[in-house]
Amino acid sequence: MQPAFQHIYEIVKQIPQGRTASYGQIALLAGNPRWARVTGYAMRACGDNAVPCHRVVHKDGRLSPSFGVGGAAEQRARLLAEGVAFLPDGRVDMARCAWRGM
Repeated sequence: MQPAFQHIYEIVKQIPQGRTASYGQIALLAGNPRWARVTGYAMRACGDNAVPCHRVVHKDGRLSPSFGVGGAAEQRARLLAEGVAFLPDGRVDMARCAWRGM
């Protein structure tokens, strides 16, 4: 496993249940604000239930169409099960559910 991915996973593991973080936020916390795309690659590659990758969304609350098996529908179901609020247009209500970081 790439050291960058491992570092990103350690940050994502800190997102509490019922909260979300953006790819860019995770990249910033990982020490490189240009790693938003790398964060996305890491989430796609994790395949580990110990990493709550479903809690990472786009900065405007959009879900990822390439989220693991099941795509955005699976990501939405997991977030709803944790009590994450959604806006009428289907985006996560980032004003209410965004994690403020470490």
